[in-house]
Amino acid sequence: MNNSIVMKIKSLIRTLFGIRPEERWLAAIATVVFSLLNALTIHKYFNAFTQLSDNYRKLFVSTFHISGFDPLTYQTISDWDTAYNVYRHPLLAFFMYPPYLVNQLLVKLTGVNCVQFVVAALLVISSVYAVLFLYRILHELIGTTRTEAVGLVVLFFGFAYIMLSTMVPDHFGLSMSVLLMTIYLCGLRQKSQQPFTIPQTILLFILTAGISLNNGIKTFLGGWMTNGRRFFHWRYLLLAVILPSALLWGFARWEYRHYVWPKEMARKEAKNKAKTKRQEAAKTATLNPSTEKQGKDKEPEKKGKSAAERRKEAMKKKMGTPIMEGEFMRWTDISTSRSQSVVENLFGESIQFHRDHLLGDVLRSRPVIVTYRSVMNYLVEFLLVGMFLIGIILGRRSRLLWTTLSFFAADMILHVGLGFGINEIYIMSPHYLYAMPVAMGFLLVKTKGTKRMIVQTAIASLASFLWVYNGRLLVLGILGV
Repeated sequence: MNNSIVMKIKSLIRTLFGIRPEERWLAAIATVVFSLLNALTIHKYFNAFTQLSDNYRKLFVSTFHISGFDPLTYQTISDWDTAYNVYRHPLLAFFMYPPYLVNQLLVKLTGVNCVQFVVAALLVISSVYAVLFLYRILHELIGTTRTEAVGLVVLFFGFAYIMLSTMVPDHFGLSMSVLLMTIYLCGLRQKSQQPFTIPQTILLFILTAGISLNNGIKTFLGGWMTNGRRFFHWRYLLLAVILPSALLWGFARWEYRHYVWPKEMARKEAKNKAKTKRQEAAKTATLNPSTEKQGKDKEPEKKGKSAAERRKEAMKKKMGTPIMEGEFMRWTDISTSRSQSVVENLFGESIQFHRDHLLGDVLRSRPVIVTYRSVMNYLVEFLLVGMFLIGIILGRRSRLLWTTLSFFAADMILHVGLGFGINEIYIMSPHYLYAMPVAMGFLLVKTKGTKRMIVQTAIASLASFLWVYNGRLLVLGILGV
């Protein structure tokens, strides 16, 4: 029995992570491309981030500025800590502990912080496997030809924020890889008509939700689409869904109390001490006439709002009006225009960079809505969305497509419906945009003859355009040319 389980585990690992002979050239090219993209990020921050520091958070947060991505992975691997939001990324810091140990070894050997190279290695590996998982979904499960599958993979990684996610130290690149792996596993199970077992679901949930909690919802959606009614059997529902969710949430609460809360209390105490010191200084000034006069002389300089206060007000305005206040609901948004966000951000900036405010952060100087200068960009968006929708119609009988679309729908409800992160929804595109090439795969296999050749030509043309257009702007934006 034990040997049988071991053999099954080995077989699964080979199925998922073994690179087949016909995939080697694709993996090799992807490795080169993603290494070059990461080299851009390393070049941009090499001088600053190779320095050793006693306050890595301040160094990385104040220096790293590429769109709205966070450099918390740099911080975690440089000086291990639960730097991420523990409720949204409950296990991510712990997943980063082995890379942290590798970086510590490299620091001792070289005398400089090698965090950029360690993170780049993680991103290249996860991105290469994202390529392979998407390729397998398209070729093995949907039935496109190898050339068509490669064309759709090239198109997908030519999308602006998919390309960008492969080279920035945030969690989105990792999430994209594990979500594509989840869809691939769902497709394999659906094809063989084998349901997910309880242990398989638990392991997949820990991996996906550990990186980002909303990924866990997609794991359960995949389990539902694959297992059908068996998903709602009381034993599966209790042991594979409710219990792991409760345990992970409990762990996140423990993580907060053990790691985050003491630091928050320390910061609060430091703030109170500073406030007390200012109050005592004010009392001293009142008792000392000369000091009081000096204070009055300086009073006109204090009129008006400080730059920090103005930035805070501008940021609050861009965050929109929340549905209600609360720990999580304060991040919702009911005031930002959905129609503009869909056109300019959801299917706009996610796929094609805007020339204006290139790689700008919406919490700094970038407006929430930026329009394209050329009608050509809107035409490209129209063609891509059109093929996406037609693919959905043609592939509507496929459980694999509905599995993928359920992932997409979960994010649309979260971001477009409730407004979580809608002001920079394009940053989250690695969580949902893979639905487009998957649907286009069905568009290809459901058309024949001349129509199929037209679709193939359109995909190849759009992929070429996006790589040239986005690639050029990306290099200009990163290098500051």
